[in-house]
Amino acid sequence: MRERLRWLTVPSVRRQLAGWLTVVTLLSTAIIFVAVYRGTGERLSSEIDQEVSADATQLAHHIQKSSARTPAQLLAVGRLYVSTRPFSASSTLLLVTVPGAGTTSNQPEIFTHAAPDEGETAAQQEKENRLSGRLLSAPYGFSTVPVEDVGDLRLNKQPVRTRLGLHATVGAGEPLVSVAHAQRGVARAFILAALLGLAGALLASLLIASRVSRPLRRMADVAERVDAGELYPRMHHEGREGQEVRVLADSFNHMLDRLSDAFDGQRAFVADASHELRTPLTVIRGQIEVLASQREPSGDEVRRVARLVQAEIGRVSRLVDDLLVLAKSEQGELLRTEQVDLPVFVSELWDGMSLIADRRFELTPVPDGLLTADPDRLAQALRNLVSNAIEHTAPETGLVRLAITAGRRGRVRFVVQDDGPGIPADQRERVFNRFHRTDLARDRASGGAGLGLAIVRAIADAHGGVVTAGESPEGGASIELELPGFTPAPAREPAAGVRG
Repeated sequence: MRERLRWLTVPSVRRQLAGWLTVVTLLSTAIIFVAVYRGTGERLSSEIDQEVSADATQLAHHIQKSSARTPAQLLAVGRLYVSTRPFSASSTLLLVTVPGAGTTSNQPEIFTHAAPDEGETAAQQEKENRLSGRLLSAPYGFSTVPVEDVGDLRLNKQPVRTRLGLHATVGAGEPLVSVAHAQRGVARAFILAALLGLAGALLASLLIASRVSRPLRRMADVAERVDAGELYPRMHHEGREGQEVRVLADSFNHMLDRLSDAFDGQRAFVADASHELRTPLTVIRGQIEVLASQREPSGDEVRRVARLVQAEIGRVSRLVDDLLVLAKSEQGELLRTEQVDLPVFVSELWDGMSLIADRRFELTPVPDGLLTADPDRLAQALRNLVSNAIEHTAPETGLVRLAITAGRRGRVRFVVQDDGPGIPADQRERVFNRFHRTDLARDRASGGAGLGLAIVRAIADAHGGVVTAGESPEGGASIELELPGFTPAPAREPAAGVRG
């Protein structure tokens, strides 16, 4: 029941599209109706104006050429003219007013203020009297006068002067019932057409909305399955659905691919981290149990166990520190940048690292300038790269080289190369994954936890740089760390020579 109420109160995309299309259709029909309705009325009113103007002009011309000498004779001429054109609800009302003689019309009852006719009440006679007053008081030109039982009357009044100097006023009026009738016809036709069009628009909009929202419903089904725990369903695109839907489907599938990779990586990370932590803890527990099983252990045995426990605790501490570095990199709290004098920084770092192992260490000339970076994290990344090279080269004869070059657009490259076995081409991207190892000979006891290169990538990403793996000229590994933010120092002028 709750789902049904929710379906009624929260409209779906399909119903919203159908509703909006129906509203647009209804508004368009209403606009067209108003335009046609008003246009029909204005066109018919204009035709009526032309007709009553012609009738009034014709009547005025007839009165003007009259040879009547008195107002009574002039009124008689007008009465004779209008008597031949009787008035009805669909014909023209004609009237002639002669000062001092009265008014005549083809509807005599209007201007007769006598007692009510047979069958006519006093109230009806009063209405006719009011109508005659409005017709007589109407101004020259066009005006609209309401007429009982007829409706609005379009009236045109004109002043007339005869050849003998007599004055009169003529008028012609035509009921606007034809205009109202035509507009009612238009309204009825439009209402019928609007109902049929609205039904058709509603049906068509439902079909269109259903077709448009179909990929959204498929995406919702896939999202619901993903929310239930399935990470492998994908949204399939049909060629008829348009480019926008294809882009949306590709983006959605790409997002699911990344989510799947992220969950797989997270599960692998948790499993590897658990294994890395379990191994030293197992060693520590075993050694303590061995020591505890002896009633009076010797001092040498205690010291041996202490050394093993300290070594394993050191491994756990380093692993926890590495995991904290990776966690900080994901939270954006890894760096504290400052201006680093590159030659001084590299010289101090290299002097310390060249003493940790018996290798052939080489350092190329360092570009002079300032690098905006976190010196501690940069030193950590370079130490990890150099330590990785040391672990893969032979003692005494193994080569470990650090080459630093300045690139374009303020970038600097740190390249650590060795002459070891190298990195297979299919693993040069995977070596930067957490807990990844490239050869089976490096076990967890000798090769570390496999987080060194992952930390290098995290530091590179935090600086806005990149790290890539390749092959050195000697056939070993070559790992390049490229960072932005390098400002070369101005060229220094050579020192002046000493004159004798």
